[in-house]
Amino acid sequence: MVFSLIHCEKPIIVVHGGAGRWDVPNHIKEKALEVLKQAAEKGYSIIDNGGAAFEAVVEAIKVLEDSELFNAGMGSVLNVLGEVEMDAGIMDGKSLRAAGVAAVSYPRNPIVLAKLVMEKTDHILIVGRGADRLAQAFGLEPRGEISDRIREKYNELIKNIDKVRYWKKLRELLPYLGIDVGGTVGAIALDREGNVAAGTSTGGIWLKLPGRVGDSPIPGAGFYADNRGGAASATGLGEVIISMNLTRRIVELLASGSPIDEACINTMKDLTARFGAHTAGVIALDIHGDIIAVHNTEAMPYAYKCKSRGIEAFFVGHRIML
Repeated sequence: MVFSLIHCEKPIIVVHGGAGRWDVPNHIKEKALEVLKQAAEKGYSIIDNGGAAFEAVVEAIKVLEDSELFNAGMGSVLNVLGEVEMDAGIMDGKSLRAAGVAAVSYPRNPIVLAKLVMEKTDHILIVGRGADRLAQAFGLEPRGEISDRIREKYNELIKNIDKVRYWKKLRELLPYLGIDVGGTVGAIALDREGNVAAGTSTGGIWLKLPGRVGDSPIPGAGFYADNRGGAASATGLGEVIISMNLTRRIVELLASGSPIDEACINTMKDLTARFGAHTAGVIALDIHGDIIAVHNTEAMPYAYKCKSRGIEAFFVGHRIML
């Protein structure tokens, strides 16, 4: 279990780039941290100028979706059919308004579509073609073509399906689908008025079944915010995070008065005991300005910016100066 605990003065924004192995060259890690810092800077500029926490979360996640470095937006991984299906969600801790979109392929920025669902519809979760049609109706920018890097990775994985450790039943299902085969982003914020917000965006997990929905668009699983306690954004294996109701559990503990380190570390210990290591990570903040990042994976890059400390970026709990 790896964690970092920091105290800040509001306004505060924290962003993450997904929990996992991050077995990539150092220059990619450095670039990831640079982009996370850019996302934190963008989100902080919103709340520093009096904007709402949920607006800062959306703008920060947009930077990460656009970067192509993370498993969200333009960098989204592919399902077992080689298609993009993205999920995203947003929650305003002041009003408890929340919304998510799932299995969408049209919008460049699913987090923007989730925000529009929250603001302009009566619904909480819209999926698939209905969500894509809504994105077009709102005039959102289309996602565009799948990059060569993502396509090459898909081809490599589909040829070595037995090495994909997290889908134990996948190979048995592939014949029924007619298939022959031999890191999520998030943000949380606390604005000048004391309001919190949380959001996530993801392309899901490599080689997921078409139509699979993870934790990222589901309030209480991939994200949760409540002004009574704080905000949290999760990353990892969605099925585990949904089963644990991870982010709501943490925020409810904060609302009941638990210290943030106790709430997050104990919850992640419980998750690890039930589902094993290498399954999840979370960033959280409370209404007092304490922020924490906890993960049971090998790495989870994240960055934050606040009034009292400026901007810092971390990898696996270590501060890295760029």
